[in-house]
Amino acid sequence: MTTVTMTVNGKTVSADVEPRTLLVQFLRENLKLTGTHVGCDTSQCGACVVHLDGVAVKSCTTLAVSCEGASVTTIEGLAAGGKLHPMQEAFRDNHGLQCGFCTPGMIMAAIDIVNRCGHDLAEHTIREELEGNICRCTGYHNIVKAVAAGAEAMRTSSLQQAAE
Repeated sequence: MTTVTMTVNGKTVSADVEPRTLLVQFLRENLKLTGTHVGCDTSQCGACVVHLDGVAVKSCTTLAVSCEGASVTTIEGLAAGGKLHPMQEAFRDNHGLQCGFCTPGMIMAAIDIVNRCGHDLAEHTIREELEGNICRCTGYHNIVKAVAAGAEAMRTSSLQQAAE
């Protein structure tokens, strides 16, 4: 067993884990944060996307011990003060989900897309950037709409926070 310590959703956590424990297992089994889903175990579907030091990673192929000292944000860590993150609101408002299985990973990937590519996202950019996230229920039309709306809402939210 190896002791791993990291910050998850703003809280320092520590646990003894097998060296082969995946980050998704650590989150779900050790911390009981079940919003991060396991869809394929091969890093192809994107249901397990979390932010590691602010960058989207697929937690089903990331070893927990490699996250020693890192900061991890999961879907559970996005809402603040009882208010959903703008991207979460956009997915709800634009019907960017159906069964919801892929939704946490889609939202985490979408936030990363905005952080890397900016708030003005063309449809083809969103579709290309979401290529590593699979939804088995839909044709992605509402997901793309939700990401575009979320990107704009994140801009507005950032401007409001800067003004305060």
